[in-house]
Amino acid sequence: MPEHPFPTAPEEDRTLSPHTGYSRAHWEATADRLLASALRYATPGHALIDLPGPPSKSGVRSDGLEGFARTFLLAAFRSAGASGKDPHGFLERYTAGLVRGTRTPGRDDAESWPEIRHHGIQGQPMVESASVALALRLTAPWTWDTLPAADQDRVEQWLRGALRHTPAPNNWYLFPLTVAGFLESAGRGDAETRHAIERGLALLEGWYQGQGWYSDGDGRSFDHYNGWALHFYPLLHAHLAGDRALLDELGPRLREFLDGFALLFDANGAPIHHGRSLTYRFAAVTAVALGALTGQTPLAPGATRRVLSGALRHFLDRGALTADGVLSLGWYGPHEATLQRYSGPGSPYWASKGFLALLIPPEDPVWTATESHAPVEGPDRALALPAPGLLVQTTGADGLARLHNHGSYKLGPGEPERAPGNPLYARLAYSTRTGPTSASNTPDNHIALQARGLRSARIRVNPLAAGPDWLASWHRPVFPEGGPVLPSARIESLTLARGRLELRVHRAVAVPAGTPVHHSGWAVALAPGAAAETEQAAEVRLDGPEVTSQLLGLYGWETQRAVRAPQGTAYGPWALVPELTGTVGADPGRTVFVALASLTGEPGAAPLAGQATAAVDGLAVVVRWADGARTVVDFGTGVPSVTEEPA
Repeated sequence: MPEHPFPTAPEEDRTLSPHTGYSRAHWEATADRLLASALRYATPGHALIDLPGPPSKSGVRSDGLEGFARTFLLAAFRSAGASGKDPHGFLERYTAGLVRGTRTPGRDDAESWPEIRHHGIQGQPMVESASVALALRLTAPWTWDTLPAADQDRVEQWLRGALRHTPAPNNWYLFPLTVAGFLESAGRGDAETRHAIERGLALLEGWYQGQGWYSDGDGRSFDHYNGWALHFYPLLHAHLAGDRALLDELGPRLREFLDGFALLFDANGAPIHHGRSLTYRFAAVTAVALGALTGQTPLAPGATRRVLSGALRHFLDRGALTADGVLSLGWYGPHEATLQRYSGPGSPYWASKGFLALLIPPEDPVWTATESHAPVEGPDRALALPAPGLLVQTTGADGLARLHNHGSYKLGPGEPERAPGNPLYARLAYSTRTGPTSASNTPDNHIALQARGLRSARIRVNPLAAGPDWLASWHRPVFPEGGPVLPSARIESLTLARGRLELRVHRAVAVPAGTPVHHSGWAVALAPGAAAETEQAAEVRLDGPEVTSQLLGLYGWETQRAVRAPQGTAYGPWALVPELTGTVGADPGRTVFVALASLTGEPGAAPLAGQATAAVDGLAVVVRWADGARTVVDFGTGVPSVTEEPA
């Protein structure tokens, strides 16, 4: 295949799509470009796609299968969305690779696929089996149905490895469900396939927490897997199978999920930067596309396309592709801290899930209606989601979304808490324009105690209370090795959103008097050596190219400064972090700390000084806002409570 077989991208259509310029043709052209670039790295028999880059922990052979499976899914969305049209012959190559890879699974040669084993013991192929099975289900008339019976039998035998081995205790149980769904659609269902489907759906039911949110396994892991896995696999299975009962059960959950989740896409198209596997990038729009495909969405068609195309263009415009058209391991360009141990060169191609949008028919209003504003571009919003413990905060003037975390963490029920924790889960807040600092740098959006020269981590986040515009949680301060264990110690934290402002209140419980406390705000990627500005030594202010971060101590804090983060964030190689420092006292009022934070994309943001004042009476915090309104946060009732009085 020639290196540049396709024309350049279509011209922008600013009449149909005034915000992004993208039409369905841009999605198709992007899919073609991604496939053509990836297929250049296929083995001679097309069974593996060995993309350049460091291997994952699963090894090169598994990575080659990953490259095949995830791009096969992209080719399936592309062709199925075009009613089987495949002008570039992509499916022919994938069908040939499918036959070659399953001819002698497990053999140590140039083409054979690894066998599917248990999670932790050659388990990664189970993940990829779901992409293979779903791609076959979508393209059966042009792939599966063209195979001789003997080849079909070998493919089936390989796929059944996913039904006979143990998945990871989370969304992995939906991979056997997806495999079983394909086999049943191909007339090869039996008790084994039915068990895999019923088991997956039963576990899913146990993980459902309400408000459209599933935990990724037991515990409280809430992140993008909720959209691109936990909603995606079972609801798409129900849609393809025409299972009305299952659609009626799962569909409304997706609709409710999208009510809040759709707010977490920036006006510039960026999804929220929170949780693992962020290198999947525009896969974040999978649930938005699924809602439109199944009719389970609160979004108007023009708003749906605004979110879909906004995310796709956001990454394409910011260097997600290497010079040869391959998706890099990172966020914009390569970024190691965005990755996990399971990330290999083919991993970013789970971004293919975003191309589920191509299954929406070309004549659907999602593609024909005029593109409208994204949900984030509406009025300022503060939306508390107590089920996952997440507070969504958006501001229409700058189109910026923030996510305050008071309930999500990546830790199984029986796993011990160990510092420093995972920066992609442990922070108090995340946004669409900032990323967390690395685990070895000063953490952003964090509250920590200091003892023996070490700072504590926030790992398991326990919800405490909620209101319409606020959430509260507590955590046990955990020190790195060499640090103390403080019996019964905990830190209670509350965030209240008001326009662009964030009221942050913390209480130290059973913490020895004299213990230093550090609280940080939003990290900003800046040019190396940049300095922070202060407003008469009152607040720390960081003016970046796209955002301004501000942090002001209202009560309990003694000093403020900006701390360097030389490993930077996903948004730049070097960053600064605003930080406040105080000391825990013996009196109840000296155990409470109050701060005002802000992250904004509006230029010339007004100083925080003067926006609010705080006074503390025992364990009650009284905040008076500049407009005359009053907020009382009371920790003295056992569970934090908030009373708000308008101006």
